[in-house]
Amino acid sequence: MRGALHFLSVPPVFSEKGLIMEYEEAKQKLVEALTKKLKTKSKFYFNDLAKILESKPRDAKKLINKMVEEGVLEYWSSGSTSMYGMPGTGKQAAAEHEEKEE
Repeated sequence: MRGALHFLSVPPVFSEKGLIMEYEEAKQKLVEALTKKLKTKSKFYFNDLAKILESKPRDAKKLINKMVEEGVLEYWSSGSTSMYGMPGTGKQAAAEHEEKEE
């Protein structure tokens, strides 16, 4: 089975429930969940995203990194804390936008 799925750029992910999750399905699931939570939160820890995907950390990391590469998610780090969020959201995005206008 491994060789049959080799053509995918991001391998399918086996969630903790044992289901196969394709990249597009994972992306849709994550974007929908984060969009719902944007009213209260704009940045999320890696473990939060892995829980939403119901995936093991190694598999979730592959999916999340691909989403960052594509611009679906953005990586944010304070130096001691690393988080992910939707591009253009949160206080940091608003501050960056103000700097560009000046």
